[in-house]
Amino acid sequence: MQPSRGKNTSDHLHHTASLKQTFLCVRDSGLSRCIAFSRDGTLFSWCNGHSVAVVKSSDSSVVATFDLPKTTLLDFSPLNNVLVTWQPYSKSQDSPQGEANLQLWDLANARLIKALYQKKVDTWSVCPSWSEDEKICVRSVNNELHFYENNDFNTIANKLRVQKVSDFALSPGGQPSKVAVYAPGSKGAPSFVRLYQYPVLGGPTAAFANKSFFKADRVTMQWNKKASAVLVTASTEVDKTGASYYGEQTLHYLAVNGETALVQLPKNGPIYDVAWSPNSAEFCVVYGFMPAKATIFNLRCDPVFDFGTGPRNAAYYSPQGHILVLAGFGNLRGQMEVWDLKKYKQVSKPQAPDATHFSWCPDGEHVVTATCSPRLRVSNGFKIWHYTGSVLHKWDVAPGAELWEVLWQPFPDGSFPERAVKYQAEPSNLGSTQAPPTQAYRPPALRHLPAMPSTKLEEPPQNLHPGVSGEKILSKSALKNQRKREAKKAAKQVSRLLTGYSLSVIYFTQNAHQKLKAIEELKEQQASGKVLQKNQVTSHFHFKL
Repeated sequence: MQPSRGKNTSDHLHHTASLKQTFLCVRDSGLSRCIAFSRDGTLFSWCNGHSVAVVKSSDSSVVATFDLPKTTLLDFSPLNNVLVTWQPYSKSQDSPQGEANLQLWDLANARLIKALYQKKVDTWSVCPSWSEDEKICVRSVNNELHFYENNDFNTIANKLRVQKVSDFALSPGGQPSKVAVYAPGSKGAPSFVRLYQYPVLGGPTAAFANKSFFKADRVTMQWNKKASAVLVTASTEVDKTGASYYGEQTLHYLAVNGETALVQLPKNGPIYDVAWSPNSAEFCVVYGFMPAKATIFNLRCDPVFDFGTGPRNAAYYSPQGHILVLAGFGNLRGQMEVWDLKKYKQVSKPQAPDATHFSWCPDGEHVVTATCSPRLRVSNGFKIWHYTGSVLHKWDVAPGAELWEVLWQPFPDGSFPERAVKYQAEPSNLGSTQAPPTQAYRPPALRHLPAMPSTKLEEPPQNLHPGVSGEKILSKSALKNQRKREAKKAAKQVSRLLTGYSLSVIYFTQNAHQKLKAIEELKEQQASGKVLQKNQVTSHFHFKL
């Protein structure tokens, strides 16, 4: 665990912390711009505004230092052979073309391998992108993909030329490497994502999967851990129907066997998050207008479990895949729903207000939430939780200070085996912050009346897995029709209840004179000895109430 911590002369302290279990160490007294662990957690690097340092996590011994004061982003190649540094692109009189701002360094001898241009910060992390064995490295250059082999960046081993390629995603794992490429549509033609397997990149039959779609200004492509399928979230900047501030999103599925599908989401609205399970056999989607739905789908894109609706916009699988956290951060109140995925049972429901960061510890037992700058510049700090809802450690920055980043030290896969899920909260001196139950607001004038059902109540979870509890999974069309029937039935019930509560008031205010006159006539008839009908008597007393 190697954090960095520092202060500057503007009376603002800037802290950057990395966590291993619940310990925090001071490593550098300078202003820390960025930090990074290697993939296996054995190396740690940071920039303090003067230089970049790389040390061993085990004993803090220095591996290499680089005179790179402007570095703002760092990354390691999968096998720790190369350090990647990035600084903002800039021009000067001495360099009108600008300086090469993406640099690749050989960690063994601190030697510069290659200096490249990478102007866009939002795509720097995949430029370049390595296979896990470092045999293949890919970089996007002028709408082409350039492939390098064995970290030889002076020779382009292969190229993928697809018209207007704007994004790509290299598969995880070793060989054979696969790559998903995205090309936006133009002049009425659809956008598309295609899958290729290296080194077969040319020719009309080179792509072994292809998915075309409209309404896409940008996409996010996510491989599962086994590199057998890709999820593509296609987004538009503007929803032309005006239904959503977030634009429109659709979710597409592509498998390496050539199968493709549009993932059918039963509730309209934005797609907030998509997450693959570490088992690569299912994925979770958080979607729909608030309160948002969350659903787990299998590789046939059939729903397996529906978590109902709630205030959430993110999904986080534990590293072992046995626990899922559904959370509502950002403009929501920080509620976290912790679910046991073996039993589909909720474990806890803690709350982390103002959290801007969440991540699982590699042990699958603990999580960290943090409030960081620049998203929020007040109340910065972090908490370490047990997934049962107990707060085990809390750290707040000093007044006027800012916390910029919090990281767990990574460990290789398999370092922490899956453990049985607990339901009893771990003991803690700091207690827990379980989210209080929410109730719909009722005006004071109606609080003496019985509670009315609401059409906006959150939907309960339901197991959609075939064969569970004797339930039969329905086709998508049958499920849609069933929901329509249920919604229509519920609307009728609500309408009847609303009529019972509100008509007496509305009727009295709009037709008071006529109603009073009719009641007086009924009173006269009753006084003269005439027997009234039951509904006439009921109506009379109902109105008097």
